[in-house]
Amino acid sequence: MTDASQFLPAAEAAADLAGQVIRPLFRSQLLVDAKGDASPVTEADRAAERAIRALLADRLPAHGVIGEEYGDHQADAEWVWVLDPIDGTRAFVTGRPLFGTLIGLLHRGRPVLGLIDQPATGERWIGIAGRPTTFRAPLGGTPGCRPCATLAEAELSCTSPDMFDATTAPRFAALKAAARRTTWGGDCYAYGLLAIGLVDVVVDATMKPWDWAALVPVIEGAGGRCTDWAGRPLALDGDGTVLAVGDPALLAPASSLLSG
Repeated sequence: MTDASQFLPAAEAAADLAGQVIRPLFRSQLLVDAKGDASPVTEADRAAERAIRALLADRLPAHGVIGEEYGDHQADAEWVWVLDPIDGTRAFVTGRPLFGTLIGLLHRGRPVLGLIDQPATGERWIGIAGRPTTFRAPLGGTPGCRPCATLAEAELSCTSPDMFDATTAPRFAALKAAARRTTWGGDCYAYGLLAIGLVDVVVDATMKPWDWAALVPVIEGAGGRCTDWAGRPLALDGDGTVLAVGDPALLAPASSLLSG
């Protein structure tokens, strides 16, 4: 079978396990006492990834894994999980609920299943190739990107200006000038907001596979597009740029500006 939905129970169980590890540390006294030191976050990252890997090894031993904390295992397998236990470390360490656990699944290198989980707020986005994105949240929200006719009407989001260099900074500046408004921060959470119609464009650079693999099925299942800055499909050997748009009509003008 090549239908990725068969692996959704494992993905959800993995996210549940990661949340059990992460929640006790979020806004904990351990983090407060650290005064900016990342060691509690590092342990949360590592413990969460260990828990996910153990579950996947037990349930799906033939599958590969690529993880931020513990590297690659059977990365040439037909099915490969791509893990980021805490995407948005700076938000986590400062008590902002703008981080998430990312669990993606590649089939022969193509993202086919993605899960964004916010363990502090109980929000969870699930995307499966060929199916509509689902979203569960105590506070509500409806999955689906919103129409946005032009960049001049678009809400643009970016994790941080610090990720740009001498080549990418002016290209992002051109897109920023064309957009209605720009919001900073959010990491994976910003992509989740795009998938429920509250943000129109998200742009980042220096992204690793574990930063984007889970995002692609979520965004595309909500009606958007997720590519590199040149509009090409994201790939493991890509250049680290990511462009997500809620309205596919924005892809060409945004990509044109970002491609210089």
